[in-house]
Amino acid sequence: MYMKNFTAILLVAVCGVTARPMDADSAEYVTELHDVEVVGLKQMPDDNLQLSTVVEGKAIDEYRVLTVRDMSEITPNFYVPAYGSRMTSSIYVRGLGARIDQPVVGLNVDNVPYLNKDSYDFDLVDIKRVEVLRGTRAVLNGRNSMAGQVNIYTLSPWDFQGFRLKAEFGRANSANAAASWYGRLSGNLATSVMGNIAITDGFYKNTANPGDRDCGREHQGTFRWKLSWHPVSRWSLSNVANVSGYKQNGYPYEHLATGKIAYNDTTFYRRFGFSDGLTVSYTGKRMIATSVTSVQYIDDNMTLDQDFRPESIFTLTQKRHEWALTQDIFAKGVRDRYEWLIGVFGFYKPTDMKAPVTFGDDGIRTLIENNVNSALPPGMRLRWDERSILLGSDFKTRDGGFALYHQSSYRLGAFTFQGGLRWDIEHVGMDYDSHTSTSATMERQTPAGWIPLGTRPIEIDDHGHLSQTFNELLPQVIVSYRAGIVDISASAAKGYKAGGYNTQMFSDVLLQQMMASMGQETDYDIDKMLTYKPERLWNYELSAQITPTHGNFTAEAVLFLMNCRNQQLTVFPDGNTTGRAMTNAGRTRSYGVETTVQWSPVNRLSLRGSYGYTHAVFTRYDNGQQNLKGKRLPYAPAHTLFAGADYTLPFTFWGVTPSVSADVRAVGDIYWDDMNSARQPFYALLNTSLNFTHRLCSVSFWGTNITNTKYNTFYFTSVGNVFVQRANPWSVGATLRINFEQ
Repeated sequence: MYMKNFTAILLVAVCGVTARPMDADSAEYVTELHDVEVVGLKQMPDDNLQLSTVVEGKAIDEYRVLTVRDMSEITPNFYVPAYGSRMTSSIYVRGLGARIDQPVVGLNVDNVPYLNKDSYDFDLVDIKRVEVLRGTRAVLNGRNSMAGQVNIYTLSPWDFQGFRLKAEFGRANSANAAASWYGRLSGNLATSVMGNIAITDGFYKNTANPGDRDCGREHQGTFRWKLSWHPVSRWSLSNVANVSGYKQNGYPYEHLATGKIAYNDTTFYRRFGFSDGLTVSYTGKRMIATSVTSVQYIDDNMTLDQDFRPESIFTLTQKRHEWALTQDIFAKGVRDRYEWLIGVFGFYKPTDMKAPVTFGDDGIRTLIENNVNSALPPGMRLRWDERSILLGSDFKTRDGGFALYHQSSYRLGAFTFQGGLRWDIEHVGMDYDSHTSTSATMERQTPAGWIPLGTRPIEIDDHGHLSQTFNELLPQVIVSYRAGIVDISASAAKGYKAGGYNTQMFSDVLLQQMMASMGQETDYDIDKMLTYKPERLWNYELSAQITPTHGNFTAEAVLFLMNCRNQQLTVFPDGNTTGRAMTNAGRTRSYGVETTVQWSPVNRLSLRGSYGYTHAVFTRYDNGQQNLKGKRLPYAPAHTLFAGADYTLPFTFWGVTPSVSADVRAVGDIYWDDMNSARQPFYALLNTSLNFTHRLCSVSFWGTNITNTKYNTFYFTSVGNVFVQRANPWSVGATLRINFEQ
């Protein structure tokens, strides 16, 4: 009977929504869906066996949560640095992470899965709830969730009807304005629209480009439309469309030797994004069947003075058009002590990219001519005829995948046993076209000067096709025991990230081919730099959670061990290279602890704290220069710490209730390279706010990093030069929020 119903839902091929959760006693789903929109489509009652960090309600405003990055440190061992631009939206968890290509943490916004981490960093208005699910979540969420899953839910028109306005101003001419309307069009149809604009000048200046000095300047705008419809009692439909645009100068990288941000070429990141997610669900007596269909589009342009110096060495322009289509159909049900979930997922992601690198006069002289001429006999030299060389790289990638997954849970007395399995197939194909057209002249020195001996044209047109297919089984097992108010669980799960291609290294391939045509030797194995392998891990956890019945105190602790093979690392290759590359470390190991506490000792006081420790090292890795066994993994912090307090004063005046809040966020140590030659020591930031809340509006006066702690968010070496990005200094501002509830 269940399979018959499930097959019928598959044939509908439309996207599902949620209902109220199961009643554990009656083992039935509630069929009345009017006036409600419940989050957590794939979550089952026993999913609390794996712990999560949740921020919702008033805490969203207290902690100023607008993006995934704002959950950093609140979640133990969850670190999201702010460096480069909004394209560089890296997430590091338990020693895992990547600056380019696939992330280690998945992201869903209103049920829509985001497949490209380059679009993770965007502001959201009217956030209702943020969940950070810690640990491997590959069974239900696939390859991008080997270290966790982030789910963000925005306000529903069933939860609030009326107008919401927001206006904010802060240091560095930072302004933010948002307006939204939520309403019911009928008894079973509700909708909302939201618009948001934000600007800032940033805190850092580019001293070498007077015409565009604010390298932190940013402009952005977002529009969201949500529609929710319950046509009959057992059916529910929700559609969310988002349109966003960003333009920022970005990349405030300081040359460590000079202490200045100074690069001559215009540098910026621009992105236009669109997404639409349709969710439809059917709720039966003991089963919910859901389908989530989404379409996403990215049109972006990263133009980068890649040497970050005032000389004209080389620049990169990366223009991309990318579509992503996803379809997820699943059903979950319950019978007595047994709960189950089964689903099928597919995606298709075509991308067209152009990523040319242009060498300027200084780059031709220092990186090409000097290298060639150093091998020529005295009195001879090779001189390029043009003082600008274009190394063109065009790519068309087609990434597609299919997965079947299942999860079961069975309660036996105080024990609960949960198991899951995902079969994941992914194919990555790329058509590439690398080309350049230039010429060089051999010259001989005479008493009268340099005279030409002959000109040699250099014509390279290298094109072809590369492809890889990945086939993975991803199991998971959890055993839990409940003793009074304490839940104890142990789990083991496998996760993976697919392999791929280093598109930014194709300009180096062309450069090496040019040098080879001049009789020069290459600096590294080009074939190895173009392809990187899948990353696989096993994650083991032992956790305990305390949840008293009175509800004003919760605490949890997790011990974890992660063994990873072929971990993907982002590197700046040695030598005169123009790009970044993904490489694979042999084996790595991470272990540590995570703790969180929430406590309301008195009615008006709320306390929250978290701490994470990660010891992440290479257990087998030779980077070509030395054996790095025992070295710490780069970019991921060893410690994260968060402590926050909110106190509502015991009086009101003219209907206004004052409150104060403060939090401390601390991170460190962070090693900046795989040889551990440089690091960012442990640092702490203090944030505060003073809030005045009325039934119709609220005003907050806030400060971030008010102790003006100085630290680096990024460090790297490029063409023999060391660069850092300094963190933003202290800032203050005010936020006005107005609610007109109907």
